[in-house]
Amino acid sequence: MTTAVLICPGRGTYNKAELGTLARHFPDPVLLARFDAARVAAGAPSLSALDGAARFSQAKHGRGDNASGLIFAASLGDALSLAPEIELVAVTGNSMGWYSALACAGAVDPKTGFEITTRMGGMMATRGAGGQILYPHMGPEWRADPAAKRALLDLVAEIGTRPGHALSLSIDLGGMLVLAGDEAGLGAFEAAIPARERFPMRLPGHAGFHSPLVAPVSEAALATFQMEMFGQPALPMIDGRGQIWWPGATDRAALWDYTFGHQVTAPYDFTRAVTVAAREFAPELFIIAGPGTTLGGAVAQSLITAHWQGLDGKAAFQTRQAADPLLISMGRDDQRGLVTKGN
Repeated sequence: MTTAVLICPGRGTYNKAELGTLARHFPDPVLLARFDAARVAAGAPSLSALDGAARFSQAKHGRGDNASGLIFAASLGDALSLAPEIELVAVTGNSMGWYSALACAGAVDPKTGFEITTRMGGMMATRGAGGQILYPHMGPEWRADPAAKRALLDLVAEIGTRPGHALSLSIDLGGMLVLAGDEAGLGAFEAAIPARERFPMRLPGHAGFHSPLVAPVSEAALATFQMEMFGQPALPMIDGRGQIWWPGATDRAALWDYTFGHQVTAPYDFTRAVTVAAREFAPELFIIAGPGTTLGGAVAQSLITAHWQGLDGKAAFQTRQAADPLLISMGRDDQRGLVTKGN
């Protein structure tokens, strides 16, 4: 057996290259048909229709409820496709990936997880305010630079206190900071920092996730979803604070409150979640579920920040990967077969 932590990705991971992901990889046609039927009954396009489209449309595929449904199904499908010799010891996720993690760990059933994910995506689109921006605090060699990170966070905090400005940390994402803010706050940050290649990068179709800007979404979610939807997880889950929810010892009311309260309106510390996964569970592999391949860098950078197994930068990580892979991204065809059934 090979021990592994499963990591579920968040929004922005189903793009043009991911068209057809469900058709190629989802292992349970009956379950996918149930997801499709639920969406059609609600007047939404089925996941199969979206996934099978001739071309990718940001307006359609990137819309909150559509994007969330596609990503959830891809992540859950990958979890169901893991080979029997892969022993999951914990599950975590990035941002919206927390909802996928709930289902992959068994804290909610697949149907409930799908409902939570798609309805939260829809509420973010209709009730959420603001936007997100991405900016690195590591250099190209992925060496931890706490001073550079602190300076950026101090700038964010200062801008956030200006009258008529909203800006705060949204996600601590490995070597990146994802910031949430209104137009004034985001614009002030862009004007204050040097451009670095593609950064600062606005994230299209994203509200100010994990900040007070989406408090109305939290209020609506707490009024919509019931605590009884949650059960005891079958696997340990690591949330966006680094807290572990243990099988047989999870307070379901607290899990419900975190999922639709703190997790929505407060910063999500993905870096800490990965650090806790490494230090508490010491897996042989970190497996990133699909769709997409964009989360690999953030996981590697998080492990470097944690000084996991002597990793101190990009070169050390790449050397380790070449000799004895530590990180498997199921969205990559050259890695997927290493952990799936029939490999």
